[in-house]
Amino acid sequence: MAPVIIVLIVLVVLVFIALIKTIQVIPQASAAIVERFGRYTRTLNAGLNIVVPFIDTIRNRIDLREQVVPFPPQPVITQDNLVVNIDTVIYYQVTDARAATYEVASYIQAIEQLTVTTLRNIIGGMDLERTLTSREEINAALRGVLDEATGKWGIRVNRVELKAIEPPTSIQDSMEKQMRADRDKRAAILQAEGVRQSEILRAEGEKQSQILRAEGEAKAAALRAEGEAQAVRTVFEAIHAGDPDQKLLSYQYLQMLPKIAEGDANKLWIVPSEIGDALKGLSGAMGNFGPLGGNSGGNGGGNGGGGTTVPPQNDGRNNPAERREKPRID
Repeated sequence: MAPVIIVLIVLVVLVFIALIKTIQVIPQASAAIVERFGRYTRTLNAGLNIVVPFIDTIRNRIDLREQVVPFPPQPVITQDNLVVNIDTVIYYQVTDARAATYEVASYIQAIEQLTVTTLRNIIGGMDLERTLTSREEINAALRGVLDEATGKWGIRVNRVELKAIEPPTSIQDSMEKQMRADRDKRAAILQAEGVRQSEILRAEGEKQSQILRAEGEAKAAALRAEGEAQAVRTVFEAIHAGDPDQKLLSYQYLQMLPKIAEGDANKLWIVPSEIGDALKGLSGAMGNFGPLGGNSGGNGGGNGGGGTTVPPQNDGRNNPAERREKPRID
């Protein structure tokens, strides 16, 4: 009885194992390679799959999602014989699980070596400055070569990125000094441009202010001259309207002489020759008023002491005013 139970238990276990090997569940975005007696049979896609137990075997399970693989820094020599270390990142995706399994032994290692060799060929034709400024060009060229070479492996390279380009330390120091010198130069140029612009604006402002000031002074002078002309015209018209005689004009002339001599700057005052004519007119006026202010019974200009006497008038040769008119100045 016991041997029968043992045999039944063994059969149940074998059936259970056979069921497990028969039913294969493949996750989403994955694929499995099935071999029968060591030969490729089919590719299992995502979902529930049935295989023959103990005959069909799962060779490989492959992730069909896009993968990101960073590669360590690789020394690369540029065209100007400088060694730079370049880090690369590859974005790839398996499109054919069978080709990725049977066409290449290790597609990750194959992609890495292909990336290194292609990168050296591309960088070898560029100098350091172009290498540092042409990342997009290097990425496009590297991706084109990798995508063409990995197509037969069932792999599509979606993107290639240069993560870092590190030149030698001495070159980095030289580049830093050059960048600092360029920044200082640009700063000096900008400062000079600012000073120049400020000077131009200041000169323009001064020019405009001088122009406005000159225009204002010209207008003020014109208005002042017009006012003075109007005043002279008014005085002239008033004088002509009043019809003054020579005696009044002589009196006004003598009143204006002290005002002419006013001022600390008048060191020398020249008596004009016209003062003689003014004195003659004034003397005539005073002679006419003399009989009214003196003795009515006396001889006009005779021996009476209270009468107003008119000083004798000299001719042009003996006129003292004429002698004072032209003093000799050495």
